[in-house]
Amino acid sequence: MPSSLKSVVTYSHQPPPDASQLLHLFHQAPWAKHRSLEDAKEMLRYTDLTLCAWDAERLIGFGRVLTDFIYRATIWDVIVDKAYQRQGIGTEIVKRILNHPRLSRVELVWLCTRRPGFYEKLGFTSKEQTGMVWSRSKQARSE
Repeated sequence: MPSSLKSVVTYSHQPPPDASQLLHLFHQAPWAKHRSLEDAKEMLRYTDLTLCAWDAERLIGFGRVLTDFIYRATIWDVIVDKAYQRQGIGTEIVKRILNHPRLSRVELVWLCTRRPGFYEKLGFTSKEQTGMVWSRSKQARSE
């Protein structure tokens, strides 16, 4: 737990975090609580860009991007440690992703979320595109 003193949060995009630290964050979220260490390692291996928030050596926030660096980028897995939420860390992670120099030429940034209000405050809109999802797990159940 953070102390009662205000933490100094630092942000970095290199190197990616250790998968075990990331798993600690994932296990706090209903949408990611079943993720495994091996899968997290593999996911990080194929992620194009990560943005991490740190309180000293403790990973307290994370977001990642898959992209071609020209036309499209997709933001995934933005998460903040429950003990650090409501301090603007998630907002800062998304802003730093959107303003990252390696993404400066990207035309459209996409994301999937169950919390659209948070992202609308950052300039995202649901009016421009229709998202569709194909789920491997749902396909297996219907066969």
